[in-house]
Amino acid sequence: SRAGLLLQEKRSSLLHICFCSVFYLPPQDTQGPEASLYSKTLATMDSMLQTLVCSAGTLGILELQNILQLLLPFTNFQLAVVQERALARIASLANFITIYPLLQVCPCFAQATVLRHQCSKTHQFTMLGRLVGHLSLCCTCKDKGTRNEAAEALHHLHTFILQHRSRWPRLHDTGQLQLQERWQMRQPWQLSPTSYASKIFLMFMKYVQPSDQADIILMAIKSLRDPSAYSISMAAYMVDVLVADPAFQPGQASSLWVPNIVWAIYRNLPSIKAVVALDSLDRALLVLLGKHPREVVSSLLQCSPTCTRVAMAMWKVMLSEPQAVEKVLRELLSMLMNQSLRKTSTSTKDNPRILSLAAARTISEILLQPTFLREVEAIFPQLFLALLFQVSFTTELTLQEVHIFWRKYQQDLLTPIRSAVQSMRLLLCGMGFESQVLAMEAQGGWDALLSTQTHLMGVHIVAREMMKTPRPLRSTIFCHLTELLSVEDPTWEMIAMVFLIEMLGCTDLNEELDRALEIFPTYLRSQCLGMPSLVLRGILRLTEMPDMARKTLVLLPYIMEQLQGADSDASAMALPVLSNMLRLLEGKMSSLTALALADKLQPLFNDESDTVRELSIRLFQNAMGLVVGAEKKKMKKEVWDSLLPLLFHLHDQDKRVAKASQEALCSAGQFLKWGQLVQLAETAQAWRISECLLARKRSRAKDYLHQSQPYLQSPQEPLRREAVRFIGEPQALGSLPLPGSLWPSTGPM
Repeated sequence: SRAGLLLQEKRSSLLHICFCSVFYLPPQDTQGPEASLYSKTLATMDSMLQTLVCSAGTLGILELQNILQLLLPFTNFQLAVVQERALARIASLANFITIYPLLQVCPCFAQATVLRHQCSKTHQFTMLGRLVGHLSLCCTCKDKGTRNEAAEALHHLHTFILQHRSRWPRLHDTGQLQLQERWQMRQPWQLSPTSYASKIFLMFMKYVQPSDQADIILMAIKSLRDPSAYSISMAAYMVDVLVADPAFQPGQASSLWVPNIVWAIYRNLPSIKAVVALDSLDRALLVLLGKHPREVVSSLLQCSPTCTRVAMAMWKVMLSEPQAVEKVLRELLSMLMNQSLRKTSTSTKDNPRILSLAAARTISEILLQPTFLREVEAIFPQLFLALLFQVSFTTELTLQEVHIFWRKYQQDLLTPIRSAVQSMRLLLCGMGFESQVLAMEAQGGWDALLSTQTHLMGVHIVAREMMKTPRPLRSTIFCHLTELLSVEDPTWEMIAMVFLIEMLGCTDLNEELDRALEIFPTYLRSQCLGMPSLVLRGILRLTEMPDMARKTLVLLPYIMEQLQGADSDASAMALPVLSNMLRLLEGKMSSLTALALADKLQPLFNDESDTVRELSIRLFQNAMGLVVGAEKKKMKKEVWDSLLPLLFHLHDQDKRVAKASQEALCSAGQFLKWGQLVQLAETAQAWRISECLLARKRSRAKDYLHQSQPYLQSPQEPLRREAVRFIGEPQALGSLPLPGSLWPSTGPM
């Protein structure tokens, strides 16, 4: 034959045409010239197939599998004559390979346990599983001739397996076992077709590797549909045996075959009506869930992100046992929390964001089933927070991601974010918190959650109402929040922190509040907009709680760092916190901290925020009164440096800042024991104070000139004018040269 010279693709195409032209011929009489001619044609075909295998040389096993791959689809054909003819060719080939030695075949295929050795793909008989599965099912066909051909093929295949097992010392069987199996292969008439097929299939399973078992399962699931060419009971039996097999643990490969099996069940379930078939799939789902919960849950979410009727039927099966309910809910919870913003693919397989949406949608359906509420209660705190984060995350979805869900529920206006909010409400009501749900609604909390502009306000309202729940629940929620925040995640860290800060108001959570102190340093240094000021707001609350105030002192260095940043909001929050902490310090530590603060506070006197200017000046005033002992000499320099800025701010447009500056100048005079400064500050005689400053220390003229420069560019016209007036004093500059750059280039005087 010259067929071996053809390319594989061309040869496969010609073989397929050949099979179709012969197998689809009308049934022939057993006698007559046409029957004789047809028999000769089939015999010639068998000879041709054998020649192809032989001519392939060392690639004979690959050629054999290619031919079998082309023949198997014909065994699924509805016409019995087509099935029988295809199976006869398989049986003929199976018999041939027991006679013609395929020495290049590695005998590892004949052992279910994967042996630790390496062999080339050209030496592997990878089709054994699919072949055994198809032939076993064909043993249950209604047509007797088809059953006999399938049994004959299995007999020869079994002989082939035993021959190759004998080539490997590690795979030797006892002679008694081989004789027993051969006897079973030759006793089909003693059993019903299904019983015989079941017995033979079970015998072959110890020769099928786990990686091949998945192929058999997929084929068996497809055969469960009505109508089927095979026995549905046999297909169901195959699924039961394989899925429950302890050896069916392909390890890392589970990420490939579990989704395939779940998809097969999902696609075929609408066409499966037989009770025995449905029961088999139910058992398969539960067994797979027990072995591979993450893969099963993820796969079903990918099958149906919007939780269709078929998907919900599968979820109900997996939720039919208490242990299974817990596994499913925990995996769904894990999917909810996997809202990575780094992946934006719209494929459900690649995008955890869409899987997270799918999990939320599925949980919403599960919460409508009252029988699952007991299991839901066990993970309520975690599930509640995950759904809250889901609402926040949903506000940031792309239009493509929203479309996946909105397309189905557009008529009900059940957008992803509304679906997530609905899930939260269902969860709270199911757990007996109807009063909190109504209170949140009365305050506009649910509506606020729906908008990115008001979302954080909605979180505040939800958190405030959840503070009215029993202490054990609040404690669990608080501890879970601190656990989540122990690892930075930009997806939901702001929402978690807003909720946590609100819960700091729970006066009966003193022990739990200590955990918050451990995570605050990380978030004080966060680059997330608004995070440092939010954390400082919480620390301020703690400094006002008698049982917690002193514990917050461990955060003092981190809070002082906030004074040097460019975030005015963070500075505005840090200043009252530091003021409270200063009052908590004692002795030497109080004096040292006050001195360290003084240097950091003066740059804030000219901050753009009125609040920051006022609070920094008042805190500087307090610090002066706390410095004692050896630190007092160092503090004098800081006080002298503060006099001119305080003088300028007597003219601040904000009256509170001007008042704070006046009082600070009085305290400075008292600290320096300068009675005249105290008197002038009390009466706010600014022009007299400037004269006194120059008269008291002429040597500071250069320092005053340097300090005046920023005020020449002040956005406040009174401060610019006062700086110009001070520089223009004859005694201020004397013979000092005045750089032109010091004068404001524009702006009214």
